[in-house]
Amino acid sequence: MFEGFARERIRTGEAEIALVRGGAGPPLLLLHGYPQNKAMWHKVAPGLAEHFTVIVPDLRGYGDSSHPPDADDSRAYGKRAMAADQVKVMEQLGFSSFFVAGHDRGGRVAYRMALDHAARVRKLAVLDIVPTYEQFASVDRHAAMGGYHWYFLAQPRGFPERLIGADPEFFLRHMMGHASWPPDPTARPSRFSDDAFAEYLRCFGKPEVIHATCEDYRAGATIDFDLDAADLAAARRIQCPMLALWGERGGRRRQVIETWQRWATDVRGHALACGHYLPEEAPDETLAKLTGFFLDGDRAGGGG
Repeated sequence: MFEGFARERIRTGEAEIALVRGGAGPPLLLLHGYPQNKAMWHKVAPGLAEHFTVIVPDLRGYGDSSHPPDADDSRAYGKRAMAADQVKVMEQLGFSSFFVAGHDRGGRVAYRMALDHAARVRKLAVLDIVPTYEQFASVDRHAAMGGYHWYFLAQPRGFPERLIGADPEFFLRHMMGHASWPPDPTARPSRFSDDAFAEYLRCFGKPEVIHATCEDYRAGATIDFDLDAADLAAARRIQCPMLALWGERGGRRRQVIETWQRWATDVRGHALACGHYLPEEAPDETLAKLTGFFLDGDRAGGGG
């Protein structure tokens, strides 16, 4: 995966971020979701690198990035801290402003970045999310059943970690709807490549990754929600152009554009014919939508 991309590690002060970088042109930061890591972008990053300088990191606590010690309030894994990491990464790579696309948890880091660091984010794309505040505020029995992991992973420390750690492969395959284990030759093809899923499983074999990713969700239910609520009350909105993409077969995304219009001044979006994991289930469509959005009006753009 990521043939031709350089592999780097960058210290941000609080964390050390593992990333791959490739291509040339305007800088584009790609942020992954849960329970994945940077490998989730391997089907679309090469195509994006034909137009952009593409930077694909592991978020703090995920993949091969470091695991900063957490405080009682999970602040170390809040989206504000994760966004600050990535701003520092881009600074050290020489980019004072850039495009950003985020899927799932990475989308939450991305929109927090657009709120906290408005001068840095030139355009924002979020994949298959609504804001964290809206996610909690609109929950019903269907959303609770479909998004059970939000509440499981946010439970007190040690409980979800121990259960996941007892059989990480079973958890990942159940969580991601991956092919059965042991492999069943009659089963339908997986939406994930074998190489990518092996990376997810390798990283979830580390207890520190399991813990950090649970802290991510604990932060979501506490500090991230509170920051969103404060922004909504103060009418702080995302000012840069924004694209929202979602999977029409995910079953949990309704009124996506209308929801984001409460949070952003310039929103457009589309549903793709897939489930939640857009870059892996519908890579060609995802590539086309992201390329068109980020290139529109910015063909002469560069780094800096």
